[in-house]
Amino acid sequence: MGNVVLKINAEVKPEELSAVFKQSGIRRPYEDLPRLQKMIENADILISAWEDEKLVGVARAVTDFSYCCYLSDLAVDKEYQKRGIGRELVRLVQERIGEGVTLLLLASPIAMEYYPRIGFDSVHNGFIIPRKG
Repeated sequence: MGNVVLKINAEVKPEELSAVFKQSGIRRPYEDLPRLQKMIENADILISAWEDEKLVGVARAVTDFSYCCYLSDLAVDKEYQKRGIGRELVRLVQERIGEGVTLLLLASPIAMEYYPRIGFDSVHNGFIIPRKG
């Protein structure tokens, strides 16, 4: 991970989150700063990866800390990928929720091979009602 430092629930500005989303390749509304601000404010867990003052990765989760945790965002700037940052972000989320809580996510088609490599099992019994807008 080099000089990258991970922080738990540190302040992240919407502009910083926007840049990580854009640079990571994850499909998120990076141009909608008010929406990103709400995403930051309403996350139960926000683990961030920093090189000096630059945000280079983020894991954002919503949880009840008892039964389940939804990992809604896992994004690492492409320049910093393949250094173990994503794996470490997920490990810290798991550490925060504990072993008695299921960690689940919806994977982007381009990340389907990544998640099994960092310990996720594939499931085939999920359903969604897609967001509008």
